[in-house]
Amino acid sequence: MIRSDFHVHTFYCDGHDSPEDIVNEALRLGMKRIGFSGHSYTEFDTEPCMSVENTQRYREEINRLKKIYSTQIEILCGTEQDYYSDMPTDDYDYVIGSVHYVRINGRYISVDHKPEVLAELIHECNDDPYEAAERYYALVADVVNRTGADIIGHFDLITKFNEDGKFFDGDNPRYINACNNALDVLLKTGKPFEINTGAISRGYRSTPYPSKRILKYIAEHNGSVILSSDAHSKNNLMFKFTECEELARSLGLRITEL
Repeated sequence: MIRSDFHVHTFYCDGHDSPEDIVNEALRLGMKRIGFSGHSYTEFDTEPCMSVENTQRYREEINRLKKIYSTQIEILCGTEQDYYSDMPTDDYDYVIGSVHYVRINGRYISVDHKPEVLAELIHECNDDPYEAAERYYALVADVVNRTGADIIGHFDLITKFNEDGKFFDGDNPRYINACNNALDVLLKTGKPFEINTGAISRGYRSTPYPSKRILKYIAEHNGSVILSSDAHSKNNLMFKFTECEELARSLGLRITEL
């Protein structure tokens, strides 16, 4: 059983709990390792991310907790580096590389903020959802190169509000081609893809990122995965990890850890 979780947010960005409260919950759950991954600063959208000042406070607090709890649990200080963030990452223990926005016509439009914002993105893409998907996956293909990621974050985040097919058909050839092109680039890096349960725990989806079709593709091409809760609350640590581990093993996927 997986007893570690490396995608965890605190109140230093858009999470709800303090790092120490989260560590204590991790200990209660019998976790062996926990990695914090505060959202990197983006000047064009400061609501979900750590400010420059909070970035320093976050790093100091995680390093303080490392020392206090060193005999009980291994604590790692990471960051979720957005594709468009300029924040340095050299001193983190690891980096999750994620694409949350598509820049078009001078605007940074979020793919996961609200359904209405995703609709705006599609409108800016000539009312063509597959053009939006192509633009998104072109960025995702470059996310390891751009961010130096150790983990590929929520690969198909653009599907967050599309479980019912409201915005596009996930079986459309243009969508599959854009998605597979990005997969082919990223698989060559050898970096693991998250199986990310964050949208389930927050009530947006009933299945994790990435989709089962994508997970099969990763397995067929000898890629690996890492389980991730994308927790924004201590109550969601290792959310549905047992089910995700069973899914991964049923597909023949290699599960890795940092």
